[in-house]
Amino acid sequence: MMDGAFLSLLGAAAGVALIHTLLGPDHYLPFVMLARARRWSPVRALSITALCGVGHVSSSLLVGGVGLLVGLAVGNLEQLERGRGGLAAWALVAFGLAYAVWGVRKAVRRVGGLEPHEHQGHVHLHARGDRPHRHASRPGGGVSFWSLFVIFVLGPCEPLIPLFVLPASRGRWDWALAAAVVFGLVTVSTMVGATWLGIVGLRPLRWSWLERWSHALAGGVIAASGLTILVMGL
Repeated sequence: MMDGAFLSLLGAAAGVALIHTLLGPDHYLPFVMLARARRWSPVRALSITALCGVGHVSSSLLVGGVGLLVGLAVGNLEQLERGRGGLAAWALVAFGLAYAVWGVRKAVRRVGGLEPHEHQGHVHLHARGDRPHRHASRPGGGVSFWSLFVIFVLGPCEPLIPLFVLPASRGRWDWALAAAVVFGLVTVSTMVGATWLGIVGLRPLRWSWLERWSHALAGGVIAASGLTILVMGL
């Protein structure tokens, strides 16, 4: 029969992970907007979301484990995680702004007469009339994925630290690992679920007049989600 305290720990891990993920728009909005702008398939978008979520949780788990080995207190680890959180939020803002600037340039070029045709990760620009055509590459899906993945690895799961470190510091590594697994599963599942709902919710909308600005809009939303984390201190 399972210990009541152990079940309470697992329940707390699940509840905190769910709330922490839903209250942080950076956990799903970047994936929703990039999926729309870059025409990612749902499978690709959700796979990228899940991989970033695993990196997000694993990095904090690594910090907590190393902190225990070197004898850091929970307060020190939480302070370290807050520092990493600020860095990750600013990185998200920078990524969003850079992507938005690229999106604006892309949209302006379309207005200027170049007609892009996208397939297999490339944009083929064919000028109107007798002007010669040329091929221009765009930031590939791989670039977007690795940028987001690095940002999410830098980003902490601060609530996970006490849930993992406290039982581990008392020699209950089985409890600590169980709490980490539950926290990770709920976090990644919530990220994937929220991203899927966002993709499905946007699918019926046909913003043809905004289509060429989709990348700029995606960058702006990503930057805004990073700023929200900084302002709200999530």
